[in-house]
Order: sequence, then structure tokens, then C-alpha cells
Amino acid sequence: MALATESPKTHEPVRQPARRRRAVRSTPNIVGGFGGWVWLALIILPIYYVVITSLKNQAGFFGSNPLAPPTDPTLANYRTVLEADFVRYFFNSVIVTLGSVVPAVAVSFMAAYAVVRGSGRVIASAHTLFLLGLAIPLQATIIPIYFMITKAQLYDTLLALILPSIAFAIPISVLILSNFLRDVPRELFESMRLDGCSEFTMMWRLALPLVRPAVVTIAIYNALNVWNGFLFPLILTQSPDMRVLPLSLWTFQDEFTVNVPAVLAAVVLSTLPLVILYAFARRQLVSGLTAGFNK
Repeated sequence: MALATESPKTHEPVRQPARRRRAVRSTPNIVGGFGGWVWLALIILPIYYVVITSLKNQAGFFGSNPLAPPTDPTLANYRTVLEADFVRYFFNSVIVTLGSVVPAVAVSFMAAYAVVRGSGRVIASAHTLFLLGLAIPLQATIIPIYFMITKAQLYDTLLALILPSIAFAIPISVLILSNFLRDVPRELFESMRLDGCSEFTMMWRLALPLVRPAVVTIAIYNALNVWNGFLFPLILTQSPDMRVLPLSLWTFQDEFTVNVPAVLAAVVLSTLPLVILYAFARRQLVSGLTAGFNK
């Protein structure tokens, strides 16, 4: 009886089809690139005009192309600005800005922490009150503010500019900081509570370092608004000693003419502190503005 012999089966490895890498061709966004260059030109052109005009004299300003660089650049306009009590106006602006931003940021941070961590009708009512503050335009309150400032005998003082600026900076600051504080995990607060930390300690040692980009962002935002503010200084101050930088531009206005190169030189000098501030705080500012996009 013959035994049936099985032919050995050859196990060939199964060949998987090779994955072809498709070359992804990135199509250039011509429309977006063109729009970006147009937007850059719209931003750069006014800055270029301000800088080159500040280096011209009156004759060069009226007798040449406005966008042409000065043939005889001069720093006489900057000398005129510095001799026209610019330093006094600069320090007035610094005092008003720091006196407004520092208390506003501190009060807003504590209020935002209470809104996020607290509970009860009082906290909810306070949060609603802060939100209502966003709906009230500054121009609509200038007459009541003028009345209260005069009754408090603070008219024509720097304090008359600081107090309303603090009040109008708090609502938007509380809204931004409360949104950032809600992103802090509650487990971190519970772990610190188990270690025996109080709410005050958790607020300054845990919450503040975690929301520092937001604090820097609202500080710079409020500083820009106060530094460039014109309505409050115009209505609530009168004497030249209490002028701030936006009002100092009136110094170069004569009865019939305006020294435009000197005005633009003052604009350049008043903008330099903001540029320096951005150069030192740009990382924190970008972190605060882009927070939440990578979630």
C-alpha cells in the first residue's frame, strides 16, 4: 500500500504592496500672499510718512513730495519738541498710565479669581455688573464723571484722569482673566488646599503664575488705551502743567498754521515707550493672545 506523500508547501512571504508616498505639492496661496503684502503696505506707509516728515523742515514739508525722503534731514523738530515741556508731559503720561494700569490689573485679577472660585448670589451679581460695564460707552459717561470729579474737588489733577481710567479698565480685564482662570485645573487647587494653603495663597502662588500671559496682555492693552487717551485729559484737565502727551500736540498749533513736522516728531517720541514695552513683553503678549488655539 503506497503511502501518499504530500508535496512540501513552500511558504512564501506575503508581499504587501509598497506604500507610495504621494508627493504633496503645496499650492502657493497667491491671493493670501498678495493680501498680506497689501496689508503690510497699509501698515508701513503711515509709519514711513510720519518718520520722514518729522525729519523735514517747514519749507521741505510744503514744497516737496509728501512721500519723498528729505533732501536735508534735520533733527530741529525733535529739539523743538524737547524744548516745549515734552519731558513734563511725558512724566504726566507715565504717572497716569502706571497709576491706572497697576490698580486696575490687581483689582481685576482678584475679582476674576473670586468670580471663578467663589459661589453665591453676590458673586454672580458682581460678575453681571462687570459685564454690564462693557456695554456702557465712555463718551456717554463723560458728563456724570465731570460732575463727580468737580464735586470731589479733583478737577485739573492727575488723579481725575486715573480714577475713571481704572473704572473703565476693570470690566474687560475681569472678563479676560476669568476666562483664563477657568482653564486652570481644579485638581491643582485641591492639592494645595490639602497642603493647608489658604485661598489667598492659592491666588498669588498658583493662579497668578499660570495666568501671567493674560495679565501681561491686559496690562499692555489698558496701558495703550490710557497712554493714547484724549477725551478724559481734554475734559478733566485745563492747566498746561497737567497736560499729557496727546494734549501736548496742541502746543505746536499757532493761530493760523500748524507745525506738522514738529507734531509728527512728538508722535514719534511718544510712541517710542510703547515700542520698547512691546520689545520686552512681546513673548508674554503673544502667549496671552494665542492661548487656547492649541487646545
